[in-house]
Amino acid sequence: MIELREIRFSYPGHEVLAGIDLAVEEGELLLLAGPTGVGKSTLLGVLSGLVPEHTGGTLSGDVLLDGVSILGRPARDRAADIGYVGQNPAAWFVTDTVEEELAYGMEQLGLPAATMRRRVEETLDLLGIADLRHRDLRTLSGGEQQRVAIGSVLTMHPRVVVLDEPTSALDPTAAEDVLAILTRLVHDLGLSVVVAEHRLERVVPFADRMVLLQPDGTVLVDVPEAVMAHSPVAPPLVELGRAAGWSPLPLNVRDARRRARELRTRLDALAPAAEQRTAPGEPVLTARDVVVTQGRSAVLRGVDLCLLPGRVTALMGRNGAGKSTLLWALQGRLARASGQVRVTGADPHTLDGAERRRRTGMVPQTAADLLYLETVGAECADADADAGAPGRTRAVLDRLAPGIDDETHPRDLSEGQRLALAVAVVLAARPPVLLLDEPTRGLDYPGKLALAGLLRELCDAGHAVLVATHDVEFVAGVADTVAVLAEGEVVSDGPTLEVVVESPSFAPQVHKVLGSPWLRVDQVTAALATAGTA
Repeated sequence: MIELREIRFSYPGHEVLAGIDLAVEEGELLLLAGPTGVGKSTLLGVLSGLVPEHTGGTLSGDVLLDGVSILGRPARDRAADIGYVGQNPAAWFVTDTVEEELAYGMEQLGLPAATMRRRVEETLDLLGIADLRHRDLRTLSGGEQQRVAIGSVLTMHPRVVVLDEPTSALDPTAAEDVLAILTRLVHDLGLSVVVAEHRLERVVPFADRMVLLQPDGTVLVDVPEAVMAHSPVAPPLVELGRAAGWSPLPLNVRDARRRARELRTRLDALAPAAEQRTAPGEPVLTARDVVVTQGRSAVLRGVDLCLLPGRVTALMGRNGAGKSTLLWALQGRLARASGQVRVTGADPHTLDGAERRRRTGMVPQTAADLLYLETVGAECADADADAGAPGRTRAVLDRLAPGIDDETHPRDLSEGQRLALAVAVVLAARPPVLLLDEPTRGLDYPGKLALAGLLRELCDAGHAVLVATHDVEFVAGVADTVAVLAEGEVVSDGPTLEVVVESPSFAPQVHKVLGSPWLRVDQVTAALATAGTA
């Protein structure tokens, strides 16, 4: 139905896509994967018409829809056939409320008012956001904004939907719901969906085919089982299958459980190696009975939290639970209605911005908010100067997303690369408390592993870290403790192993297959290696 022929795209001195041929069939869910910064968003932009119209660069080849070239059609003219949802939904909103945003695209297509009303109601119900219809878009959580953005495309009834990291801001249950909805539209209505995603564990079970975009700009296209056999980036189930020698590799928990009987028997007499942690000292951040209101509604209701040096705490909960609000209240930028917050003995809300940043480093969901200079090198140099540590920012960036040129403008980076740069800028100052809001959005598996290592190193040096995230696999790999928010209240708080297994939504894949006390593949491989040498 839609076809890419010999697509090449480059910036001066850098080829991103190298002669790509790809056909997307009617009624197909196509998964696009690859390392951070490899060009996935660029390829989606070619499909939607945003590249090179809004990015610059040189594009050659052809894009055909039903055999007719659309390469010369701008993005606005393709929107009726090809709907696009980017990584940062808020940047694309053009109205004020949810209902208006869902109707806006249809208005531009000139659809009758009765049709628009019907489709808005259908989409509100389809995505489970009917209760948000009158909400100001600016007051929504990141995950709620993402669902509204998807809905604003679906109301136009496009033939192809192109989604860039559609589950990155969604809690596990919401992510499954959205993917299930898209799959139903694929199967029942013949919708074609192209999804770029780093959290492969979420999307692989739904994909008909998989496209692995490689660093040389070429692609490997096949069914997911075949691509996963060669992919350097793989979800935990695939890594577990490789470690256990399973063939074919499992792509969902059900298949893995069926093959894991022998492995579970071997692990019955084993246990994960004890992880050495620095003994915690006195709390560096305490929050007592924190209440934050928005209008007449309470967003946080009497939250208590304590951050210890040498510990990573994960903050989890469904979209709209109040995680981002809590982080900004702890950082001090957001005023409290009541309650107390103390960071190294002071109330952060009473401090000036520079002093707040010295005590508490904050990486927001929108990484670009922290980046304001003209080049990556300038951002690194500025952060180094503030920290008094030449070369530190670049060293952190190279661990998270290697190979970024100093002369690149931050706006030309992928979402994951921008996030890595923002994290590097904040980590360079090494504040005693570090707050991160969805820090794995756009990061591939090696990038997330590197980030986990950096956070552990900071903790070993006596820092305290709080990570708000929906990434259960990242939590399993880095967090010592987990606090779960629901309706603005902490409803569960304790060691990671105890908390994440309380709900199937928060349990990592390895635990779903092997049960307690196993959370990660490296725990399994280490235990088997030790048993083999005993």
